[in-house]
Amino acid sequence: MTERFDAYRWERQTGPQLLALAGSGALPILPVASLEQHGPHLPVWTDSAIGHETCLRAAAKLGDAIVLPPMWMGMSEHHLPFGGTISLDYAAFSAVLRCIARSVLACGFDRLMLVNSHGGNIDPLAVAARELAVELAMPIVVATPSKMAESALGAVMETQSGMMHACEAETSAWMAMDPGQVRMDNLGAAFSNAPSVGSEPPGAFRFWSFAERAPGTGVRGDPRPSTAAKGEAILDAMAEAVARLARGETVWRAPDQVWAKGRAGR
Repeated sequence: MTERFDAYRWERQTGPQLLALAGSGALPILPVASLEQHGPHLPVWTDSAIGHETCLRAAAKLGDAIVLPPMWMGMSEHHLPFGGTISLDYAAFSAVLRCIARSVLACGFDRLMLVNSHGGNIDPLAVAARELAVELAMPIVVATPSKMAESALGAVMETQSGMMHACEAETSAWMAMDPGQVRMDNLGAAFSNAPSVGSEPPGAFRFWSFAERAPGTGVRGDPRPSTAAKGEAILDAMAEAVARLARGETVWRAPDQVWAKGRAGR
């Protein structure tokens, strides 16, 4: 990350500056990420770094947004067998989100965008956000930019159609952000994965760990064709998807107070 994003980083501002941003209607953005294994070639900070960078680039496109430090613990228990992973359970995950959202509200902001950069957070974020929006009477919008920009990502990559795990996309993103974080000597070993033994038909669900989904290395995808140029295109496409969603007016309507007394029949 470069200094050009400092104006959009919550942690670089003073209290009075943040109060002024709240008063001006700026959009607070929280990257929701993880601290988890990313194979033998990428650091465990991968999802948090990519999520934060995506949000900062989106904020720069918007001009009136401020990005909180990433929520670096997500729901990553499926990665525990490979080491280096720190995970929350759902009760803790939703509680931390609630505290952050309440704090943002107390700071004077009247809406919140949650930008997710970890696949294991998708379902719990959907539940937590819908409950918090009604509880706090505040619009809370969730974005998973790797899904929103999937066609753009697929057009850039050679070996996959979307974001996977420690793959061509995530490795390329690191090459664009900080190439020193990629253990280039381990790219071949990262690709030498065994076939997944965990799957279920569409419409069904059960828990699978990554020891079952990606046995051997914990990697899904082929990082070998990764390049910094691909990473720049991937990060920009995801940032643009976030900015496009944030510019929409309908998503920021006040949430329907469905739990209010007498709401039924109105």
